Amino acid sequence: MSEHYFSAQPQAARRPRTVTVALRGREYVFVTDAGVFSRGRVDKGTRLLIEHLPLPAAGPVLDLGCGYGPVGVVVAAESPAARVLMVDVNERAVALARENLARNGIGNASAVVGDGFGPAAGRKFSLIVSNPPIRAGKRVVYRWVEEAYRHLEPGGRLLMVARTSQGARSLAQHMAAVFGNVREVAKGGGYRVLEAVREEQGAPVGEEADSPAWNEARGQAREGEGGPAV
Repeated sequence: MSEHYFSAQPQAARRPRTVTVALRGREYVFVTDAGVFSRGRVDKGTRLLIEHLPLPAAGPVLDLGCGYGPVGVVVAAESPAARVLMVDVNERAVALARENLARNGIGNASAVVGDGFGPAAGRKFSLIVSNPPIRAGKRVVYRWVEEAYRHLEPGGRLLMVARTSQGARSLAQHMAAVFGNVREVAKGGGYRVLEAVREEQGAPVGEEADSPAWNEARGQAREGEGGPAV
């Protein structure tokens, strides 16, 4: 069976390496390894997301599916009054994220192992950011969108990046169905950064998620694009 970067315990032989990259005008050093997403570089989608994030002045932030940590590290570095929680199911990735927090002198963030929103149970965030595991399929990614709504404070934002050819448009439709709004923040290199805001009176969630209108919107979002990803 092939192993994915969202495996909980990667079995690939370790091949650690160091990557130095400039993001938002600042240089960062990251340690990566085999068995994690984009080990050789900060990929185009993640870079696009980082460069166009609306960084908070303060407040709780969630980096969902953090990998070895580039998004969470940059958010914490650029927003020292924020409190950043970084989560990934991949134990090797989380160990690397913790090392990268230390290497870059970050003291206002932590990285924990967990599946999706599990480690964030009962918590609310002003910002949730994610380069979701598109190879895990629509069911996983769409559930993250739905759970993000429940974990955002009123006025809080969800930002996700997806490859245009692997479902960015249908992801946008689903975000709109859940939040009642969505906008494209940036696009480039075959990727799109999408933002949805939890408003005071938002789209149907919770009990209303089983309503005919909700199910119709959800079905339309899932029909938008084919392929194995989002």
